[in-house]
Amino acid sequence: MATPVPTPMTAPASSAAARAHPAPVHAARILVADDQPDVLEALRLMLKGEGFQIETVGSPAGVLAALERLDFDALLMDLNYARDTTSGREGLELVSKVQALDSTLPIVVMTAWGSVEGAVEAMRRGARDYIEKPWDNTRLLATLRTQIELGQALRTSQRLETENRRLRGPALPTLLAESRPMQPVLRQLERVAPSDANVLITGEHGTGKEVIARWIHAASNRAAMPLVTVNAGGISEGVFESELFGHVKGAFTDAKTDRVGCFELADRGTLFLDEIANVPLKQQAKLLRVLETGEFQRVGSSRTKTVNVRVVSATNSNLPREVAEGRFREDLLYRLNTVEIELPPLRDRREDIPLLATHFLREQATRYRKPVREFDAGGMRALLAHPWPGNVRELRHAVERAVLMTTGATVTAEDLNLRTSAEGPAGIDEMTLEDAERYLIRKALARADGNVSRAAEALGVSRSALYRRLQYYGL
Repeated sequence: MATPVPTPMTAPASSAAARAHPAPVHAARILVADDQPDVLEALRLMLKGEGFQIETVGSPAGVLAALERLDFDALLMDLNYARDTTSGREGLELVSKVQALDSTLPIVVMTAWGSVEGAVEAMRRGARDYIEKPWDNTRLLATLRTQIELGQALRTSQRLETENRRLRGPALPTLLAESRPMQPVLRQLERVAPSDANVLITGEHGTGKEVIARWIHAASNRAAMPLVTVNAGGISEGVFESELFGHVKGAFTDAKTDRVGCFELADRGTLFLDEIANVPLKQQAKLLRVLETGEFQRVGSSRTKTVNVRVVSATNSNLPREVAEGRFREDLLYRLNTVEIELPPLRDRREDIPLLATHFLREQATRYRKPVREFDAGGMRALLAHPWPGNVRELRHAVERAVLMTTGATVTAEDLNLRTSAEGPAGIDEMTLEDAERYLIRKALARADGNVSRAAEALGVSRSALYRRLQYYGL
């Protein structure tokens, strides 16, 4: 049998009681949930008479649907919905679901059985307070007003904190660029960053594509939300879907627990897909679908999830050529390059070398606690004369090595030890093993037009092994 309709123990709160507990500044909206129409009508009339906006529903599904449509200041809900049950299981599960949807929404539960255990469990799951049926109007109103005020204060606090974070923003990455070739890039960044447009960053290895991606995110309206970085080319084909979209427990042999993928982690934020040209062709279709619709499914699940993600991608490959040769989907390229930003190599922006080198010198001197202050004239000439095939990344590693090697307050050409001759085959017999390996990797990447998979095949190593070497050598 259904629970008997409770009768209020007292008349509606007096005007004196109302003055003692003034209504919120705005007419608060309360969602009332109970499976008994008489209870809903009694609560609706009483609360409406106190100046609240009321919406009533008769089931847990109705609660979730109402929360999807409207914002509420409080939820007043029964724990029992199924006939002949007093366990409150449905209500307890509903509390957990509502908390997952909006952790700031105050939940006040009602129970006709005065079950302390049920009320305690409901509060453990996130309810703020409970009311026994038949209810006392004065206590119910006082409880609701208190919880509404607390909920509004919590939401205000969170909103102010979010606004403060956005005003402060994450620290913008340092863009040291005064050379003429970098000025169009800077102007393009200032126009593009505040938008939600997908951005494709192109340029040789080491030109600073990840720094540009972080700058775009930090200067955008999504700055308070996550920036998730993925080396798309470094993910093996077997775990690609799991890494990007997540999986559920039992989806495959090693899926011991549920896992959240990178798209979910980046929801309302930015996803940076580095080395996008190296995504296997079979996986490109799956990536295209989520970029087109914002929808995906975890591996092993039939439930469709929706995310709002801005995608910034990067590559050192010639994607139009990859498309022409059938290795990259043309429709995926169009989704990725709403705006394309091309970074010039360091050899084309030599005016920036002193600025960058001095910045890295101070950074590494602080890191290693060494009293190194500057480059001497010979050291700066060596920096300006070097071809920098590894671009800004190579410059940073060279300065770091020099800071470690120098014994004085200035860095000399000898400290830098830049082997220009090691860039050509004529000097290979004088190279160290590491220099020779670095040289061969560069040549293989150049022949493969930056495609790591093809370079790895030419060198006779696995793609993951080549990625480890690229990281080790700062390439």
